[in-house]
Amino acid sequence: MSYFLPMNKAEMAQHHWQQCDFVFIIGDAYVDHPSFAPAIISRVLERAGYKVGIISQPDWKNSKSVTVLGKPKYAFLVCAGNMDSMVNHYSVFKHRRKTDAFTPGGVTGKRPDYATVVYCNLIRQAYKDAVILIGGIEASLRRLAHYDYWSDRIKRSVLLDAQADLLLYGMGERSVVEVADALKSGLSIHDVTFVDGTVYKAKSMDDVCDAVVLPPFEQVRDSKPAYARSFYIQYCNTDPYQAKRLVEPYSDHEFVVQNPPQKPLTTQEMDDIYDLPYLYDYHPSYKKLGGVPAIQEVRFSLTSCRGCFGGCNFCALTFHQGRIIQARSHDSILREARRMTRDPQFKGYLHDVGGPTANFRRPACDKQKTHGACPTKQCLFPAPCRNLVVDHSDYLALLRKLRALPGVKKVFIRSGIRFDYLLADKDDAFFRELVEHHISGQLRVAPEHVSDRVLSLMGKPKNSVYKRFMEKYRRLNEQAHLDQYAVPYLMSSHPGSTLQDAVELAEHIRDMGYMPEQVQDFYPTPSTISTVMYYTGLDPRTMKPVYVPRDPREKAMQRALIQYRDPKNYALVCEALQRAGRTDLIGTGPKCLIRPRKGDEALAGGGEKKSKGRQKRPAKEQQRSVRGGRQPAGRQKRNRSR
Repeated sequence: MSYFLPMNKAEMAQHHWQQCDFVFIIGDAYVDHPSFAPAIISRVLERAGYKVGIISQPDWKNSKSVTVLGKPKYAFLVCAGNMDSMVNHYSVFKHRRKTDAFTPGGVTGKRPDYATVVYCNLIRQAYKDAVILIGGIEASLRRLAHYDYWSDRIKRSVLLDAQADLLLYGMGERSVVEVADALKSGLSIHDVTFVDGTVYKAKSMDDVCDAVVLPPFEQVRDSKPAYARSFYIQYCNTDPYQAKRLVEPYSDHEFVVQNPPQKPLTTQEMDDIYDLPYLYDYHPSYKKLGGVPAIQEVRFSLTSCRGCFGGCNFCALTFHQGRIIQARSHDSILREARRMTRDPQFKGYLHDVGGPTANFRRPACDKQKTHGACPTKQCLFPAPCRNLVVDHSDYLALLRKLRALPGVKKVFIRSGIRFDYLLADKDDAFFRELVEHHISGQLRVAPEHVSDRVLSLMGKPKNSVYKRFMEKYRRLNEQAHLDQYAVPYLMSSHPGSTLQDAVELAEHIRDMGYMPEQVQDFYPTPSTISTVMYYTGLDPRTMKPVYVPRDPREKAMQRALIQYRDPKNYALVCEALQRAGRTDLIGTGPKCLIRPRKGDEALAGGGEKKSKGRQKRPAKEQQRSVRGGRQPAGRQKRNRSR
């Protein structure tokens, strides 16, 4: 019989434990579900024979809060949560968020900024000689010197600031057991320098072999070109089959050493992880507080795969999960789905079957299985690689099995669909069944922009590819006698995007006949190519200059142009059109974005006279756009793990 891992001494006593082998301090509420990283790591350690206790969201102003389970036999584990704590706390405008889906009741303030560092410092105050291992998305993406958007500066490796002993980057299931076994065997943590997927501190380079030495921290801190070059070396060493060991010097006697990444998990290893005895719920102590909102999004969703070879430049997956797809077997996924059908809250709907990209179920090419991903080439950008294997048959077979399960009414796909990969498939079977069976009224796709120059800097396909996708989507909906939505995710203020590009995007939205209710402003999070562009003004791959919209006023204008129909945005849109030299879009003609206000007629450049011969679209058409590709009423919510 499964049980929640102990969160206090009383629960330890129920299991007759005198001491935990590992105490796991986490920034989220304790949710025993495989969509939550601490749940996976703790269950993996439990399967390996270790006793793991959980301290969830300790009082970060009181060092005694990390002592409630006592000192562990081997080490403390620290994870800031499923999100970087700063992304969790702040919007792109650095406004404090009003809710926290990973906290009981959705309240804020239960975890500190830079949670990994704060929790580790609490442990050091309470137990000076304790072994501390850090991991999770926050530590993983801050493992070497990195640009921190919230303080607007280059920060040191989090391993140093946290005063931790070892950092486990990536997904961590295999490396955490290797480290645990090393500690159990009697090795000092200072001698655990051989585990792939880890970062450690060294006082000299005498014992570091076969390594690439990065520019020293002082250099990357003081020179933007040096930082861009250093990052690109890191970016080219993220593949587990080809990556070199990296060394980042901080002084003559302090070095941070990054071992190569762990090899991808096999299908059997993936199955073993998802077959562990999770309770698929939050700890019962949270019920009186209103539960944990984040579980609602994943309670009836299935993880099919991990990793992504999409290569979007604003996405950190390359640094965290890697580019090689790792997939679960059909049997494993079906077992989890059958368990869901027995849940009293299950209403017959599987909300998602996917991962970072839903329609990736195998490595991009056969070479990746043994030789890894090409370090300086992308699988889909600027066009699909000639070695790319495009095959949806396995995913389609899985979806058909899930649809046939007793008690299942509908199987939805809510993870992102990579539309250029879908178009590259010569067999329309998956696309057809996607339209007919797996869309919950709206299909989420991510064209991000319409300017090919901006799309190139994003690592996204040309706008013409998206247009071909939408035309095919419309046609398949018509053939199936369906009238379904397409919800395109759009991004403003990405590096390279000028006001002219933002106007071009607004014109595209005008022609599609809808106004997005939510817009994603580019958010410079740690360890992405786009973030390096934002900070340095350079493309780290070519070292060529990139225009960066940093001025808050211009960013507000770019955002407002995407929602130009909102009356609150009128002044910003008007100013943007003037700055961009596009006053032809201020007027009463069918192609105009806004009308001139009284007294501003001199600005108008797009009146009816200029649009002679053009027919104004009927109001109904402006609302509806094309069948199979229209914008839904209601609120868009962007939910991407990338």
